[in-house]
Amino acid sequence: MAPPRIDLNADLGEEITDDEALLAVVTSANVACGYHAGSRSVMQLVCAEAARRGVVLGAQVSYDDRDNFGRVERDVPYAELREHVADQVGTLTDIAVAEGAAVRYVKPHGALYHRVLDDEEQARAVLDGSGALPVLGMPGELLRLAADAGRAVFHEGFPDRGYGEDGRLLPRSEPGALVATAEAVVDQALALARRVDSICLHGDSPGAVDHAVAVRGALEAAGFELGAFAS
Repeated sequence: MAPPRIDLNADLGEEITDDEALLAVVTSANVACGYHAGSRSVMQLVCAEAARRGVVLGAQVSYDDRDNFGRVERDVPYAELREHVADQVGTLTDIAVAEGAAVRYVKPHGALYHRVLDDEEQARAVLDGSGALPVLGMPGELLRLAADAGRAVFHEGFPDRGYGEDGRLLPRSEPGALVATAEAVVDQALALARRVDSICLHGDSPGAVDHAVAVRGALEAAGFELGAFAS
């Protein structure tokens, strides 16, 4: 019997963490496309290193809100949000191709990630702005609509974040929203690994690199094969 397979992804290109160190550990990289963080030069560096290491690239699309790191919900009209998403995906695609790679999936960031769990209009804008790319996220409107349209969908879990009784992430303002210790992050990663396609570690979390190394080691020790879901 083949070993169970799991992807390990992280948010990169946000000019916060050590992208190069995380690219040595993860199998997929959610690359900031300039709307909440990042720049063309940063995207180029991440894409080049990801291509060298065989890490799969995804477009991490966001509201146009660098001031708030994309973490404030916005009432953006469908057409405007669709064009913003298309611009982000297109920019990253151009850079990735120039570095010998490709954008293999799309994943919303921050407030947009949570908004499209319930908002059908904004979910459609994300889908219509991202072509036929596979979609990474949590259960909700975005993945439902993507699946209905025949697009590949993949579920992820967050070992460095706390969950509420509804199965969704606790708001960052609430107690228990952030899982801080490496031991707790590893325990939650192992619990999630048999229920999701990908484990996500936030690149802006304290100790992100150390946590990623610990999680990968624990997954491998538990018999998992690490590999990108969208390869």
